[in-house]
Amino acid sequence: MGTRSAAPDLAAVASLSAGARRWIGRHCGFLDEPAGRAELPVTPRVKALLQLALLYRCWSRATTVGAERTAETARTRPPDPDLAAVAATVEQVWRSPAHPPLLTVEARYARQFQLMYGALAPAGLDADGPHRTALAEGVAGDLLTPRRKSPFLHLETRYYAELADVKHQLLDYPELYRISRLARHTDRQPLAELDVCDVTHTVFHLTDFGFRGPGLGGADLAHARDRVERLTEESVRRGEWDLTGKLVLAQHCLGLDPLVTPSGAAALRLLVEAQSPEGSFPGRSATDRVPADATAVQFFRKSYQSTLVVALATVILLRPRAGTAGERPPTTSGSGERQPTTSAAPALGGAR
Repeated sequence: MGTRSAAPDLAAVASLSAGARRWIGRHCGFLDEPAGRAELPVTPRVKALLQLALLYRCWSRATTVGAERTAETARTRPPDPDLAAVAATVEQVWRSPAHPPLLTVEARYARQFQLMYGALAPAGLDADGPHRTALAEGVAGDLLTPRRKSPFLHLETRYYAELADVKHQLLDYPELYRISRLARHTDRQPLAELDVCDVTHTVFHLTDFGFRGPGLGGADLAHARDRVERLTEESVRRGEWDLTGKLVLAQHCLGLDPLVTPSGAAALRLLVEAQSPEGSFPGRSATDRVPADATAVQFFRKSYQSTLVVALATVILLRPRAGTAGERPPTTSGSGERQPTTSAAPALGGAR
């Protein structure tokens, strides 16, 4: 698939988002049901729950329009049943004393999982709940120091340490960007040397998943945008639903409008066309589609990651902005100059 497709309109993207969020809301409970605990491998299930908590955090923030959402607005606005279903699963897991031991089943992930679990705890939990003990265990020792960390892990650790409000000795964000693979990639290197997950998560952590600016100078910002747009083109050509969803969000985080950039428009068109009537993405790519004879558990494991990514990307992309409810964020022209827009916008590892 090329990257010259016309962009879907906002209604199509809103429908894409609603479908993905609906599927996640209806199926996320399986992650902590007896059947899910019995049939899903432990570590992939832990990763999937951490991803669900991240979605919950971003989804909740995206539907809160700064100071304009008053207590009265919150009381009169109809509840979102899909968000409520995600909230119920996350809150149940984070209150359960049976969950923290699962974070340490795979030793190489244990301390990072404990940090993330503490950082992503939903509001309203007891101050001495299981998540606090897990967090304290995770940050003990040298986790929050630069020692023996890859640039990617260093940046991820800083992001979750900041989110958990724990003291650390990690490098500042600008320096972490400068040592990232994304920043160090040159025009002499093949694009294939860049890992999409590394690039997109670098952007996500720098920008708090689009809730703050990237803090990059003009040349660095242009470089990051160029690599993300080129990677988007490649992912669209290969029909990679999971990676395409991440790259759409990365474009937004870098101040681009995926409805306007040629690669972003093609990416959104790909996702709109690939989504099932139930709202899921049945696999990570067109070539990794769930077979027709898959069991319900196999379908869930194949569909969860891509569907959650699209839900996360679109709920953030379409969110109203504080002070500008009903407006989309500024777009950029091909020259990189920011352009105003007043289009109306509607209200975002897996279990493999």
